[in-house]
This record gives sequence, structure tokens and C-alpha cells, in this order.
Amino acid sequence: MTHLFCSDHSKEVGEDVIGSATNYQTYVLIECPPPWHSEALNSRWVPNSLKVLVEEVKRTKQPIRFLLIANNESHKIDHTTLLIYHQQEGFGNGYRKQEFKLPNIEQAAPTIRKWLSGSTPKYELKTSATRDILVCTHGSHDMCCARYGNPFYYHADATIADLGFDDVRIWKSSHFGGHRFAPTAIDLPEGRYYGALDRESFKSILTRSGNINCLNKVYRGWGILPPAMQVLERELILRYGWDWFDYKVAGKFIKQSLDNCTIEAELTFEKPSGSLYTYQARLVKDESKTKELKGSCNATKESVFAKYAVNSLNLISSKVPAYCALPTR
Repeated sequence: MTHLFCSDHSKEVGEDVIGSATNYQTYVLIECPPPWHSEALNSRWVPNSLKVLVEEVKRTKQPIRFLLIANNESHKIDHTTLLIYHQQEGFGNGYRKQEFKLPNIEQAAPTIRKWLSGSTPKYELKTSATRDILVCTHGSHDMCCARYGNPFYYHADATIADLGFDDVRIWKSSHFGGHRFAPTAIDLPEGRYYGALDRESFKSILTRSGNINCLNKVYRGWGILPPAMQVLERELILRYGWDWFDYKVAGKFIKQSLDNCTIEAELTFEKPSGSLYTYQARLVKDESKTKELKGSCNATKESVFAKYAVNSLNLISSKVPAYCALPTR
């Protein structure tokens, strides 16, 4: 019997990737050389102090995602990179990064604990890197991430080098969801998720150029927004083009039906010029796009993945700042 690869099956049934980005307030990324265990934190090089901390965070239900990361140099270097990306309150266009250069991975848990307590940890580092892109290559967790994620990581690394983007780093990452969209990636500090990536779409995402409609096939959604609202944001991206990625955004649900089949949502955004716009939309469950399939290669049964469509979209408010007076001679 031929093995079913969940990514292949998702493409075969035409599943829309939108609405599959997960919503976390904080990402904690710890450099740790692979191989990684199927449960990443059980990997050989992960200290017990870090496992204990992660369990405490889970128990208290804090919106924090811990991920292991690595690159081609991780086996050779004598330090450990720790990245903490934290979402700011109110209007925003992503996450704020703090980077730490630790002498070893044993220092990860005490450094994170200090950060969580509001104290200033040691080892903070200022770097020229302005963008960290994570590609899931966690093959021991799901075969598609090895089959498609690993080759894509090397293609992406070469593309970044070819473009001369010295301020962009590419990382292999442990599981962050959406195996069935492999190769899949998170673009930080924005916190946007992508799937079913290829070289051409990745280049457009890197450069914010080319046909914006490529996002219809590869954009999983923005992690600062709830999943159902991510389809609304994609609709506005297609309207405003690549300029949208420079806007600050806040969204909220106004009303939901008891069965969650209908949602009224509001999304407000601010342009760099200071202009402020608010849209209201009616989102409805799209039965034609809702799919029942296995969410991973290892799944024993199928799950229903609900998809939403933008049923109506109205601009309800716009505030454009007055032009500054011209200086007199």
C-alpha cells in the first residue's frame, strides 16, 4: 500500500491554506542542533531545566510557543542563540524581537525565566538581522516536513544569498503546525505563516514584489489575528497590494452565531502616512472549501477543517490627516 503524504493529499483535494496560522502572543526560539525527537523538547541536547519551564508555561496556559531552531552552523558554534518575539498591545505589524547570545543551551531556561518575570536578562545582543524566517524541517514529527521542508530550506537559503539579503536569516524549525501545507514557514517579526511554498512565491514574499495573487495559494494567515479573521486580512492584502505589509493592524470580532457559521468582524489599519481605515465584514463558513481530511501523515482519523469566506465587506470609517502647512520663506 502506498503511504499517504498529508501534504500531497491536501493539494489533491484543493484545500485553501488560509486560516491556518496559529495565534500566539510570544514565540521563544532556542537554537538546538538536530536531530530532534518527534516531541522536540525530548531531544538529546535539551536540558531538563528547559523542559520543566515549558511544562510550567503549559500548565498556566500562557500564550507562548516554544520552538527549537538550527541552521547550517549550529553544530559548529560555541554559543546558543535565543530569540524572543513578543506581540505588542494595540495597533501593530508584528512582534518585537529580543536576541540573546548564551554561552550554552543550559542558560536558556534561567534567561527565559528572567524575561518572563520582567527582569533584564544577561547576554542580550543587538544584531543587524531584521528578519528571521523559520522553515519546518521536523521530519521525525511529520514525514512531509522532511520530504518537502528540508529541500525547501536549502533552496530558501540559496535564494536569500543570491538576493544579497544580509539582514535575513533562515532557520530550520521544529513543528509549528500545518504539516499538510509543507513546505511551511513563519516570517518573523511579522508573524505571517506561509505554506505550499516554491521558489517563485518565496522570492515574492522576500522582496514584496511580483504578482500579489500568489498569496492566494501560499498565505496561511497572520498569527496576530484569530484564524477566522485571517481570510478577511487576505482579502484586504489583495486589494491594497504589497503596501499592506507596512500597515499597522488591529482586529476584533463583533458578533458570532452560536454555531460559529457566521461571524461579524472588524479590522482597522493605519498607513505610514497616519491615515486610519476601518472595515467591517461578514464571514460565513464556506462549505465548498471546508474539508475533511487527515491533518498529518500520522493521523489515524480525518478531521474537519472549517474555512470561511468574506460574504460582505464595507469601509465604515476613514480618517486622513490634514496636510501640513507649507513652510514660509
